[in-house]
Amino acid sequence: MLSPDSKLLGALGALLLSVTISPPAKAVDVMRVKAGAFPISSLVSVPPGARLIYVSGTTAEPASPGASLGDTKAQTISALRRIQALLKDNGASLGDVVMMRVFLVGDARLGGKMDFAGMMAGYSQVFGTPEQPNTPARTTVQVAGLAAPGALVEIEVQAAQFAVAKIEAMMPKP
Repeated sequence: MLSPDSKLLGALGALLLSVTISPPAKAVDVMRVKAGAFPISSLVSVPPGARLIYVSGTTAEPASPGASLGDTKAQTISALRRIQALLKDNGASLGDVVMMRVFLVGDARLGGKMDFAGMMAGYSQVFGTPEQPNTPARTTVQVAGLAAPGALVEIEVQAAQFAVAKIEAMMPKP
């Protein structure tokens, strides 16, 4: 005769085996609506099951202590490389970025206006390229200043990643 605990465990086991485990959506299931020829998406839809990754505002890093951070293009590239490293350390990539917010300080060389063209020159090196065609939804705004001295650019991103390998590892083996 089975104990009540054994019956309960058996019922739970049968229930678990009867449930169909379907793998989550893959990254290709992220819907991206292009903004014409512009290298951003006007809309990105992330289906359920994604692991969301939030990267705080990131600024450029000087090439050496005390060195200038560079112009808007150089700072954009540096900030994106730092974000790329953070994502990589957490098993993701720039291709997983679904939302980006860019904060630009007015450039004195441009009469206090933000250097949107410089930011785009840096951004376009890593998004919407043949090597990395995914483009995030993005907002770019001019701000009065940033916390880091000399910073003209701060970038914050959200990424969505689908952990298929982790779920497959949890699935029962035949």
